[in-house]
Amino acid sequence: MTSTPAPSGVERPVRAIFFGSGEFAVPILDALAGSPRVEVVAVVTPPDRPSGRRGAPVPVPVAVHAEARSLPVLRVARVRVPESVAALAALAPEIGVLADFGQLIPPAILDLPRLGILNVHPSILPRHRGATPIPATILAGDRETGVSVMQMDAGLDTGPVLACRRWDLDGTEDAPAIETRAASVGAALLLDVLEDVLTGRASAVVQDPAQATLTRPLRRANGRLDPGLPAAALERQVRALRPWPGSYLEVGTQRLVVHEVMASAGLPGDQPGSLVADSDGVALTTAAGRLRLLVVQPAGGRRMRGSEFRRGHPTLIGQASRTEAVS
Repeated sequence: MTSTPAPSGVERPVRAIFFGSGEFAVPILDALAGSPRVEVVAVVTPPDRPSGRRGAPVPVPVAVHAEARSLPVLRVARVRVPESVAALAALAPEIGVLADFGQLIPPAILDLPRLGILNVHPSILPRHRGATPIPATILAGDRETGVSVMQMDAGLDTGPVLACRRWDLDGTEDAPAIETRAASVGAALLLDVLEDVLTGRASAVVQDPAQATLTRPLRRANGRLDPGLPAAALERQVRALRPWPGSYLEVGTQRLVVHEVMASAGLPGDQPGSLVADSDGVALTTAAGRLRLLVVQPAGGRRMRGSEFRRGHPTLIGQASRTEAVS
C-alpha cells in the first residue's frame, strides 16, 4: 500500500521524504504515509545491520514497515556523502519528516525541500536534545515529558519548535512504555503541524539554549549499577536502560543482569556495594538505601526472582560488587 491519494478536487499532494530507523519512527511514518496531503517518495533508512551471534544482516524496523506498505525505501549508510545528496535531490522533495534516524542531516539536504524538514523528537525541547532523550528523562527523575516537532536546522535538535505536547509521569514508567506513548502522540502531532505548515499557519518558537541539555548514545558500560549512587537513582537507571543496554552488577567473577528492582530504606551498618540478604530475597547496599533485586539473570542463565537467586547462589551473599565499568 502506498501513500493515500488526495481526494478529487483537492490540490495535488506534496512530495515528502521520510528519514527514520527505529521502532519510535514507525507510527510516525504510518501517519505521514496515510495523509492525503503528501506523497511519500522515499523512506530513507540505514542499511541492514548485523544481528545475533552470526551477525546476519537484519533490516531496521522502519525499512521493514515501509516495504510492507510498498513505500519506496532508500538505504543510506551516510546521508552526508555527495551520492546520497544527489539521490535525494533527484526525487524533488517538497517537505521532509525525520524521527529516530540517528544521523545529522547536512545543510545540502536540509535545503532541498522548499518547506524544510520536520523533526519529531520525544522530549520537551530544549530539554534532552540528542540521541537518548527518553532514558535521560527517566534518569533525571523528570515529572513530565512530551513530544516536540521542530523545524530542522544544521544543529543537533536546535531548530525552532512548531508544537509540543506534554504529559505527567508517575515515576514508574520504563523507557519502552514512554517510547510507545511518545510515538503515538508524535504521530498525531505531526499531522496537526503538517496541516499548519502546508496552509501557511505554522508559527515557531526559538529554543532557549540556556535551558538545553544534551544526551549522548548509550554504551554497554552505562548499564553498570554503581552502589556509590543512591538506591533511588539506580532504580531509575533500571527503568531507563530497558531494553538497551540493560543494567547489571559484577559480583565475584559473575555478571548479574538486573531486570526489576525496588528502592528501599537501608539498615544500620550497611556499607555501599555488598549483596545482602533482604527479607526472602537479596539487595544491593548503596550510598543511600538498599536496591532490592526483584528479577535477575545470572550470566548464561535464565531470569529468576531474587528469592530463587538467593537460594541458588548463597556464596554470593555478603560479597562486594565490583565498581569498575565493564565494556
